[in-house]
Amino acid sequence: MAVRGTPSWLGNQNAAMALRLLLDHGPLSRNALGELSGLSKPTAAQMIARLEEKGLIEAVGEASAGRGPSAVLYGVRGDLAYGVAVNVDQDGVRSTLVDLRGSQFPVAAEAASGMTGQRSAARDVAGAVLSACGAAGVDLARVQHVCVGVPSSVDPRSDELSSVAALPGWSRKSIRQQLQRALGCDVQVDNDVNLAAVAERRAGAFEPDATFALLWVGYGIGLAVDVAGAVLHGASGGAGEIGNLPVPRGVLDPDADATDLEGLLGAAALDRIGREAGCGEHTFEEARAGTPLPARVLEVFAPRLAQSVIPVLGVIDPEAVVLGGPVGRSGGAALAELTRTAIRNHTRWNPNILPTRLAHNPVLAGAQAVLDGRLQESLVTQAGAATSDEDRSRIIAANLRGIG
Repeated sequence: MAVRGTPSWLGNQNAAMALRLLLDHGPLSRNALGELSGLSKPTAAQMIARLEEKGLIEAVGEASAGRGPSAVLYGVRGDLAYGVAVNVDQDGVRSTLVDLRGSQFPVAAEAASGMTGQRSAARDVAGAVLSACGAAGVDLARVQHVCVGVPSSVDPRSDELSSVAALPGWSRKSIRQQLQRALGCDVQVDNDVNLAAVAERRAGAFEPDATFALLWVGYGIGLAVDVAGAVLHGASGGAGEIGNLPVPRGVLDPDADATDLEGLLGAAALDRIGREAGCGEHTFEEARAGTPLPARVLEVFAPRLAQSVIPVLGVIDPEAVVLGGPVGRSGGAALAELTRTAIRNHTRWNPNILPTRLAHNPVLAGAQAVLDGRLQESLVTQAGAATSDEDRSRIIAANLRGIG
C-alpha cells in the first residue's frame, strides 16, 4: 500500500477521483476530466494512464474538438464487475443482472408453484444468481455483489429474519452468512418494502430532502420510511412492520371485525370485500395480475386503508404517503384519492396520498439501485475480492452441489 502523502498515494487518490467523475458524467476526454477535477492537463493525462494500466477504463469514442484533432473519450469498462438483484416472495423468485453502466438485462423468474425439491435460502438465491447470469450471458465468476429482497425484516445485529412464513425451507438464523458462504461474494439482504422505497425515491417524484412513506399493500401490509434518501431500518431492522398493529374498532369502518392491520387489509380481507361486493372470489389475485380494483371494492377498502395511514401521519408527518404493492398499484389514483378523503373527513389531516410510480418489479428495481452504488464504490476504492474469479467459481459450484 502507498504511504499517505507520497506521490504514489496522491496518484491513487487522483485516479479514484477521476474514476468517480467518469462514473458520474459518462465518457470524458482528458481535457474535460482536467476541467471537472480542477487539475492540470498533464495530471489529467496521468490519471487516464493510471486507470488504463489498471484495466479500469477504455477508449469509447471521439469528440470533435473544432478545428483541431478529435479528442479521445474514455469510459469505465462495463464488464469489470456485476451484481445480481434478487426478490424472493410468496410468488417465487425473480432475479436480474446489474452492471456498472446501468444496462437493462432480462429478468429471470421461477414461480413458487414450479419450485420442486427441497428449498432453502442458499438454494433459492444461488439458483436465482445462476438464472440471471444465464439470461444475460455473463460468466458467474464476475458477480461480486448480490442484493436480496425478502418479505421479512432483517436484524443487522443478529443476522436473523423476523419471519420465514413466506419462504418455505428457509432458516431464520445467520441469513447473510448462509448466502455469502454459498455464493462466495458480498451479499446484502433487506426487507422488500424497504427496497421498493429505494426504487420510489429513484423514480424522481421527491425533492432530495423530502420525507415520504411507502405503504405496501399485498399479501400483508408493510411500511417503509425514507428520510432525505435514507430508509429507516430501526435498531432491530423492524421499522415499518405495522401488520400486527391492533385496529381500533369502528373508527372508520364499523363493520370491520379484524383485530390487526393485516387482517383488515391483507389478501384474505380483500377477497372477502370482493365477494361481499359481488365482484367474484379472487379479487386479490386479479389485483396481483394488474386488473384495476372495482369501484365497489375501493369504496369499502379505502376507509380501512385510511386507518393504517393515520398512525403514519401522526408519528412521521411525511410530505407524502405512497400506496404500493399489488393492491396499491391496482387501486391507483382512485384508491389514493378515496383514502385521502376518508382521512380528511374524519381527522385534522389532509395528506398527500400518491399511487406508486412503479408498474413492474419495484423490489428488484430497489435492489438494482443498491447494487449500482455498491459496484461503483467497489470500483472507486479498488477493493479486490478475497478470492480470485477462478477460486470463487469453484466455491459456488461446490456449494451448489452440496445444496442440490
